[in-house]
Amino acid sequence: MRVLFQGAFYFYKQIISLLPASAIHFLPLADKNFGLQRKYWHNWQTRLPPWWVDLLAILIWLIVGISLRLVNLTAKPPWTDEFATLVFSLGNTFLSVPLDQAIAPDILLQPLQPNPAATIGDVIHNLATQDSHPPLYFVLAYLWMKLFPSDGGLVSLFGARSLPVIFGAASIPCVYVLSRVAFRSRLVGHLTAAMMAVSPYGVFLAQEARHYTLAILWVIGSLTCLVIATRHIQNRTPLPIWVALLWVGINALGIATHYFFTLTLCTEVVVLIFIAWLQLQNSSKFSLFFSPPWRRIYAVAIATCVAGLIWIPTLLENENRGALTEWIRGSRVGLDWLSPIFQALGTLIAMISLLPIESSQALVVIPSGLVMLTFFIWAVPILLRGIKIQLQHPENRMMIQVLAGVVISAIALFFIFTYFLGIDLTRGARYNFVYFPAIVVLLGASLAVCWHPSQEWMETEPGKNRITSIGKWGINGKKAVILIWLMGFFSAVTVICNLGYQKYYRPDLFVQLIQQISPTPVLIATTHKTYVHTGEMMGVAREIKLANSLQNPLFLLAHQDRDPNASTIALENTLKKLPRPFDLWLVNFHAPVAETMKTCVMSNTQSLPTVDGYEYELYHCQ
Repeated sequence: MRVLFQGAFYFYKQIISLLPASAIHFLPLADKNFGLQRKYWHNWQTRLPPWWVDLLAILIWLIVGISLRLVNLTAKPPWTDEFATLVFSLGNTFLSVPLDQAIAPDILLQPLQPNPAATIGDVIHNLATQDSHPPLYFVLAYLWMKLFPSDGGLVSLFGARSLPVIFGAASIPCVYVLSRVAFRSRLVGHLTAAMMAVSPYGVFLAQEARHYTLAILWVIGSLTCLVIATRHIQNRTPLPIWVALLWVGINALGIATHYFFTLTLCTEVVVLIFIAWLQLQNSSKFSLFFSPPWRRIYAVAIATCVAGLIWIPTLLENENRGALTEWIRGSRVGLDWLSPIFQALGTLIAMISLLPIESSQALVVIPSGLVMLTFFIWAVPILLRGIKIQLQHPENRMMIQVLAGVVISAIALFFIFTYFLGIDLTRGARYNFVYFPAIVVLLGASLAVCWHPSQEWMETEPGKNRITSIGKWGINGKKAVILIWLMGFFSAVTVICNLGYQKYYRPDLFVQLIQQISPTPVLIATTHKTYVHTGEMMGVAREIKLANSLQNPLFLLAHQDRDPNASTIALENTLKKLPRPFDLWLVNFHAPVAETMKTCVMSNTQSLPTVDGYEYELYHCQ
């Protein structure tokens, strides 16, 4: 492990030394202890054009980022939301799965079979009538997945997940551009790209067959336009027409990718109001708000609103939108009111650092928690001080305020939805994509200061020959940057090993349990309300198909509207038709079963392990 740390430490230092000299006018490239290495690398880099060295460094961060995102890409089973992506992107529908009757796994998995007759029109129509998301990503996935052969007759999971990987990797050079435009510093850009490459949150989103990494690209693009607009407001110069048109186009594509992109737009409105308020403090002329930069910003706002309003009829006509979002609605009692605060804080922390604190073994959880706690006690003051120093530079102050305004406004919106509208957005960590790029850019800006701290920041340690450090533990600025990057790297490894941001459902473990317990044929029954419950059973059916060990398993999706007894009746009718003996596994079955189970014997499952996403009861029907 020591060799690994030393190797990663040296690798990171040499990569940072690739930064062009023109970008490091206030930041040295290496420690004095590495004089010979620095001289060699400096001489090597001066032989190359600055843009070439820039491109090489970005390419290295891109390779690191895409490698992390590809590792174990198909090792974790897909969950319900991913099944929705697979089915709708194929142009198929969940409505083809029969309800209230026993069906074989192949029938349940039929929507996952590629459909050559399906068209892009089918993708859009099925989404509009059965789902609550806009179609852009699903159309792209429809085209992308056609490039991959089927896997055992089913759609390729690698093909479906590789598209988010590509978008996630593309966010690395894109966030470099955002930070470079914001701070006009190549070093800030490279440090931001380096942190994006290893962010555990970024890796988590990139390894799911969902649309969040594409939405992140639009967030980065929209924030870049906001930064450019801010500079023109400061200089009181007109916003270029091409920037205005690009901004509108990005915003329209963002809304067409995920409706929560509008939260990013709301944060931008808050930031622009703040900038207008600052200008009003410095000028009493109300006509300032009708100056050239503001007029074009108003035009961007109007055009963006039009681009968003066209989706309202689709949302209103969708009858399933309420049922599909039930999981983020609900009442709170007692300490439940504090849960959103800790959920939001946990997501913020996991954007930078996430060790295996979700492990089932205390010997892993406790040391991991202590390491993370120690890391943040050390790192948070350093990062906050870096932001404070950036605020002292007039050329960077406004950019820090803009990006911090985006983050604070987004978090405030999340709490408004949670506490006032009863929609707990903090329950879905993935929804924080709306401000994630701003967090990474702020982190890169702080690390740039940390790389070469000012003299008043440096502390001289007594008894150590005037060795300077930026913290209390004798760690200098460059080593601190490398340690923070390494924490991100090992956190990304935690995610790809499913020890962090663990999957909500583990059908693989559930199928293994059935194999161990049930030597006879099995019926797996669940109550059904939406395609979410179909997806839960699809996960089990897919694992059974891959294992190919259970004999003639059957599934029952007992539909339930408002009357729970409807599921009970469907279960009772199905049990009467099946030959015995068989084992009945009731999985996430939320309906009365007492009378129905008179002819079956309930097994004691208290000694059996729990399985994430699958609450079960076992009955032996003789």
